[in-house]
Amino acid sequence: MRLSAETTAVVLDSTADLPDPAARHPNWRLVPLYVRFGDETLRDHVDLTAAEFYERLRVTSVPPATSQPTPGDFQEAFEALAEFERIVCITVSAKLSGTFESARLAAEAIGGDKVLLVDSASASAGIVILAESIQRRLALGTSDGEIESAAERFRREADLRFTVDTLDYLVRGGRIGKAAGLVGQLLNVKPILTIREGEVEPVKRVRGRAKAFAEFEQALVSGSEDDPSWHLAVAHADAQADADRIVATIERVRPNATLDLVTTLGPVVGTHGGPGTLGLFWFREAT
Repeated sequence: MRLSAETTAVVLDSTADLPDPAARHPNWRLVPLYVRFGDETLRDHVDLTAAEFYERLRVTSVPPATSQPTPGDFQEAFEALAEFERIVCITVSAKLSGTFESARLAAEAIGGDKVLLVDSASASAGIVILAESIQRRLALGTSDGEIESAAERFRREADLRFTVDTLDYLVRGGRIGKAAGLVGQLLNVKPILTIREGEVEPVKRVRGRAKAFAEFEQALVSGSEDDPSWHLAVAHADAQADADRIVATIERVRPNATLDLVTTLGPVVGTHGGPGTLGLFWFREAT
């Protein structure tokens, strides 16, 4: 089957931190995860915006928790896309969340082979970079095999750097991964982290925010080229000034690269990163 943007829907989970995917592309849809404050459960980016979440986080005495969509949530979303012949569902890393498994169960439940599942092995803006890559292929006409090959190359070659103000949120949410060895070692030190093979991994430690910015720039310069085929994105957790600084760095050192997205981490990703988290993503589109 030849796939196009007219015949194929793209479903993202809300950890992509794109609150209204259909406004970006008419064939894109959102399935939200959940964030809980005590007994109150809210849909990520639907019932609770990023701004509302960080405002609430400052004053709450109840630490938030998160949960994946149910298979029923995905099934409802898939069944609502009856006008499309094919659905490409792109999820957060399966090593960070059970979201991919919920989507898999939903795809099984509706039967047939309508849904093509893609584990991004990434999170937040990284998912959007991959989705945009797939959308460009759909615009030209593509196939399942070409999409799967593109996703595999993304998982292998895409890169990112992110830093957090504290590892407490990653520890509390169980997403610390291979960075666990840094816990208790961060007095005035900023961890520089990445996601490799779908899980959080430490890169290095630097002292102070200024050196963290310098590390981001060095990693971008050494890991990319100044060409439109390089697609970049920035994500932050209630740290707009820091995001603006990263964007200014991109404009200075990679003025010809393509900046796909600047976004605020939503309630679910923000629960695990914590306020002050800052991330820079990059990937070269095959030509």
